[in-house]
Amino acid sequence: SFSRSCADRTTERIETTRAKAKAVAPLVEKYITVAKKGDLTARRRLIKYFYDTNAVHKLMESLGKRFTDRKSGYTRITQLRRRLGDGAEMVMLEILEK
Repeated sequence: SFSRSCADRTTERIETTRAKAKAVAPLVEKYITVAKKGDLTARRRLIKYFYDTNAVHKLMESLGKRFTDRKSGYTRITQLRRRLGDGAEMVMLEILEK
């Protein structure tokens, strides 16, 4: 569900803990790689993971076409600060522009 919300946002970035970002980044990379194929099989594979058709549409039309010439490395994790209360490392997980 976390990766679903990350793909659906218009800002293409999310502030979260380091552990969650490191767990989700490979999934997001996998989904973008599938979306780059651009065929019906890829769309159906993405619909298995994302029940929201808007997220699948964004992956196929926007992100898949943006990274056609790139093999991998679609996300970036940037360290921000430590969270007050429990001291967890907060990071910014974002999808690269190009």
